[in-house]
Amino acid sequence: MKSPALSRLRGFVTVVVRGKQGKHVEALINELARQNIEVWELRPLPNGDLELNIKIADFLSLRPLLKGTGCRVKVKRRYGMPFVFARLWRRKWFLLGFAMFISLIFCLTSLVWTVEVKGNVKIVTEDVLNVAREEGIYPFQWVFRLKEQDKLSAELTRKLPGSSWVGVSRTGTVITIQVVEANVPKEKELVNPRHLVSNSDAVVTHIYAEKGMPQVRKNDRVKKGQVLISGLQAGQSVVSKGEVKGVVWHEYNIEVPLVHKQKVYTGETRKRGFLYFGKTAIQLSGYGKIEYEQTQTLTELDPLTWRNLKLPLGWMTEKVFETTEIELKRTADKAKDEGIMRAQRDLLAKYGTDTVILEQKILHEKSDNGKVYMKVLFEVEQNIAEELPIVQSQGE
Repeated sequence: MKSPALSRLRGFVTVVVRGKQGKHVEALINELARQNIEVWELRPLPNGDLELNIKIADFLSLRPLLKGTGCRVKVKRRYGMPFVFARLWRRKWFLLGFAMFISLIFCLTSLVWTVEVKGNVKIVTEDVLNVAREEGIYPFQWVFRLKEQDKLSAELTRKLPGSSWVGVSRTGTVITIQVVEANVPKEKELVNPRHLVSNSDAVVTHIYAEKGMPQVRKNDRVKKGQVLISGLQAGQSVVSKGEVKGVVWHEYNIEVPLVHKQKVYTGETRKRGFLYFGKTAIQLSGYGKIEYEQTQTLTELDPLTWRNLKLPLGWMTEKVFETTEIELKRTADKAKDEGIMRAQRDLLAKYGTDTVILEQKILHEKSDNGKVYMKVLFEVEQNIAEELPIVQSQGE
């Protein structure tokens, strides 16, 4: 007999019927047929037992028939939705937690977590965010409450002065506002007439006057404050422009210790684990006071992901490394080289990367109290021109 329609939906069981010498089994089958109880897939077993399928509702009617025929029955397998629902009901708290987790993930992915502003140079980012907030774009806003992107773009463009176009796009929980600023003609800087004068005593090595009258020539020795390119030309005051380079001498007093300290790792480390949600973190592991005197902390984030989206919650690990300071000794020669390199870097930082160090001469050197002391004279080619405004009452 074929299985009845919707038997898996209603539920059925596979049972093994046992009787004595098989006679009681036949009597039970006859009783089932007499009472129109549906059974199917009857399979005789080698030991005289019989395996069959029966609906759940009819299985409850077997008890009086079993007593009358002296048979026993054992449930072998269960099928159908009633049994599935029963198993699920036994795990209702797990299902409830899973449903709450799915609901939480859905809620988190339906919120705006970050608003980014890109492309703005002249327009202040805070101004863009304020206008965006007026249009409903701000962190923890529901995504479904946002207007259509073309409407948001039009409103932001209208409300942001100095912008030619503002685009709004969403990637997961991140809203990106792309600003294209309008091309405004650059206002010419108002510059008063001026001279170019020497900023130090020097010997001129190069002079180029783009505007104004040059007052010195190559290889001339000049004093600090001396006019190099005059802003008075043909009876008129002009903004002198040009480039003047010269050789300047700088004297440095250098002091370098022979022993210096350096921070190193000891190899000892502690880990602390946090569950983070947005900017809030709750520590879950690694409790206890850290006894290290000196430490360095490294933070690693492992956010939850959904498809290609990184959710604003996950696991944060802090690794706390123990550090210590060790003393490193260096020879007097290495200390001298270190001190001279520091002085050279200072020269380039003060007078520009186009500065050229022509020569260096150690005037005095001594070692005392674990340090090397030096007086070094540097011969440097650098830009020596600086601006000096022309006062109206000033004449030649």
